[in-house]
Amino acid sequence: MRPTGGPGAPRRAPDASTPAATAPDPPPARPPATPPATAPPGTGAGAGTSTDAGTGAGTATGAAGAAAAPGVETASDVETEGGATPRERRSADARALTQVLFAELSGLEPGTPEHTRVRTALIEVNLPLVRYAAARFRSRNEPIEDVIQVGTIGLINAIDRFDPHRGVQFPTFAMPTVVGEIKRYFRDNVRTVHVPRRLHELWVQVSGATEDLTVLHGRSPTTAEIAARLGIGEDEVLACIEAGRSYHATSLEAAQEGDGLPGLLDRLGYEDPALAGVEHRDLVRHLLVQLPEREQRILLLRYYSNLTQSQISAELGVSQMHVSRLLSRSFARLRSANRIEP
Repeated sequence: MRPTGGPGAPRRAPDASTPAATAPDPPPARPPATPPATAPPGTGAGAGTSTDAGTGAGTATGAAGAAAAPGVETASDVETEGGATPRERRSADARALTQVLFAELSGLEPGTPEHTRVRTALIEVNLPLVRYAAARFRSRNEPIEDVIQVGTIGLINAIDRFDPHRGVQFPTFAMPTVVGEIKRYFRDNVRTVHVPRRLHELWVQVSGATEDLTVLHGRSPTTAEIAARLGIGEDEVLACIEAGRSYHATSLEAAQEGDGLPGLLDRLGYEDPALAGVEHRDLVRHLLVQLPEREQRILLLRYYSNLTQSQISAELGVSQMHVSRLLSRSFARLRSANRIEP
């Protein structure tokens, strides 16, 4: 017989009276994970806390707390109870953070590291304004990155000039400055005539070759020298030069160089006001032949020689009242004969 406690003995169900102490203690319960704390709108990382001055603008603000950790759902990604969309929530957060940053900026000395940090944070927070303004110019055949860069210059100017105590929202104040800077860029630097991309890229090479050959020879290079330098035809060089001229508009008021002539605007033809009266004169001449000679003369003196009724009366030796009656009668005859409504 095997011992009851041996390895081969069948296991018996534990008796209810068996003390519980024989069972191993369960592992201690772990406390529930605490969700990551979220900052209220406008008080994200970098909004009101300061870091070391040497960390730079990028680490001080963390893009104004806009980027969350991967897998963490931010408040801007969930529709609020009031029905606000994520875009509206992000816009509201950006406005609130902008107000906090401007309040902090107003108490800092310009040129200090802290002032630079907060100013850079304001630029980063409001870059969506620049992207929105730049999107209005997508049809201008210019790289959108260049337009955004120009608009950012306008944003920086708006930040430097903005007064938060005037009671105006910063986006309302900044948008005209951003759009104006972009329009100025298109007015001063963009081609006035659309040039194919290939010619535009080749023109850059032609310009570089022209500068290099000018330094090398001490004079302006010929078309053949530029073509030989780039390995292209002379006709392509000429086409590129013409394409490059499309960047510069000719002033209508600037005087022409060399010939001493006035500006193009002064030499353009203008509308002669007398031309509009040619048809009228021809029509009146046709109508006047229907009147007696005396009445024809009165009308000519009145409306072609611009004499007054008193001067006409002295010219014809009649009273002014009589001249007035003759004019009225002449008009009545012309209207009656030609069905002209008064």
